[in-house]
Amino acid sequence: MLVAFSVSPTTTEAPDGSVSEAVARAVRVVRDSGLPYETTSMFTTIEGEWDACMDVVKRACEAVAEVSPRVALVLKADIRPSWTGQMTAKVERVEARLREAD
Repeated sequence: MLVAFSVSPTTTEAPDGSVSEAVARAVRVVRDSGLPYETTSMFTTIEGEWDACMDVVKRACEAVAEVSPRVALVLKADIRPSWTGQMTAKVERVEARLREAD
C-alpha cells in the first residue's frame, strides 16, 4: 500500500508559525523505519504492508505529540495488495502517457 500523510502540531511557539522542527521529528521516524518514502512540501508518502505503514504513521504522530499538546493528521491511502514499487511506477505510467500525447 501507499500512504501519503501529513502530521503537524496545531500549536507552535515559533514567532513565524513554522512547524518544521516538529515535522522533522515525524520525518525522522519515517526515515528510521526503513520503508521506501518520499517527502514533499506537503506530504510524506510511504510504501509497505498495512501494519508497517500504520505503525510508522502512529509513531510519527507520537513524535510530534512530544512537542505539542495537539496534533493534526491528514492521511490518504492506496490499498493494492501484492503490488510493490508503486511509489515510482505510478508516476512512470503517467509520464509514459504524457510522452505518448506529445
